[in-house]
Amino acid sequence: MQNPFENPGFSMASLTAAINLLPNRYGRLEQLNLFPAKPVRTRQIIVEEYAGRLNLLPTRAPGSPGTVGERGKRNLRSFVIPHIPHDDVVLPEEVQGLRAFGSETEMEAIGGVMARHLETMRNKHAITLEHLRMGALKGKILDADGSELVDLFDEFDITAQSVSFEFSTAADNGQIKTACLELLGLMEDGLTGEFSTGVHVLCSTEFFRALTTHKEVKTAYQNWQQGAVLINDMRSGFSYSGITFEEYRGQASFVQADGTLDFTSGPLAHLKDMLEKARKHRESHTYVAKNMEEMGNILNNTPGFVKAMWCGCQECEDKIKEQFAATSRCMPFEQETLSDTCVCCGKPAKKMVYWGKAY
Repeated sequence: MQNPFENPGFSMASLTAAINLLPNRYGRLEQLNLFPAKPVRTRQIIVEEYAGRLNLLPTRAPGSPGTVGERGKRNLRSFVIPHIPHDDVVLPEEVQGLRAFGSETEMEAIGGVMARHLETMRNKHAITLEHLRMGALKGKILDADGSELVDLFDEFDITAQSVSFEFSTAADNGQIKTACLELLGLMEDGLTGEFSTGVHVLCSTEFFRALTTHKEVKTAYQNWQQGAVLINDMRSGFSYSGITFEEYRGQASFVQADGTLDFTSGPLAHLKDMLEKARKHRESHTYVAKNMEEMGNILNNTPGFVKAMWCGCQECEDKIKEQFAATSRCMPFEQETLSDTCVCCGKPAKKMVYWGKAY
């Protein structure tokens, strides 16, 4: 019996060619064409930088000697091209005795299984490329596990700049427009003589929602929506103060050693960062009290939570509520022994409880 996998179509070159023939499913960065592909045959590339300088030319009287041009410096930077191999196999149980997907009578064929595997492999490479491109936009290219591959700020001696958008203030005092103008100024200064056709910002869902619902921007966004319905795709971005803001929803994940998924980019990664910030904020605003005097000082003067031992009696909880307007918020599964007695009555206590005020 002939082994079907000995067919030349299952060779490494043929499989690689098949992957390349599958339709691309790159993300938004591929559509924007910010990183045109340039194939190379080497494992290392060299980027040459010509650091010229533009300056104003002074006027001279006719017949006087002209100014002499200055030569810029040439710098060479070497980068190792990352190698990202990915293999897959077709197991016998995926073919033998199985009905073909979407068919009632036909049996599964090797070619169909292989096509699905190749498409999955291509999609994985596509989302990996999208992840690397997003890292290049941010200035730090990260591996799938979050480790740093290239720090473009260090490689090109660039100081990272940042502009703060304050959405917490609901007043229409021009803060958002000022931040936009500051961002435009920093980018124009960084061009050093080059020209740009505009500024396009890819932002998270939370940032885009906070921007478009802010009192200063809300009216402009509503007016833009009315026109965009007729002439544009509303998902292509919203322009305000010379900047086009677009909601970017791309996300990527990788399988950790324990088999769980970790999201390295996109909205879920942003939510992960928000969760970590919220956890740190909660921990920094949680205090320990061992008696009623300490609890009163914390609850009356410091916003946050109080950890204290409780004997379990309803009378103690009612007394704390009456005296400090605070109630029990949570009894965590992971208990801590802060003391041996109840914060209220002084009786033996084995339960640690979070207490807080309702605002």
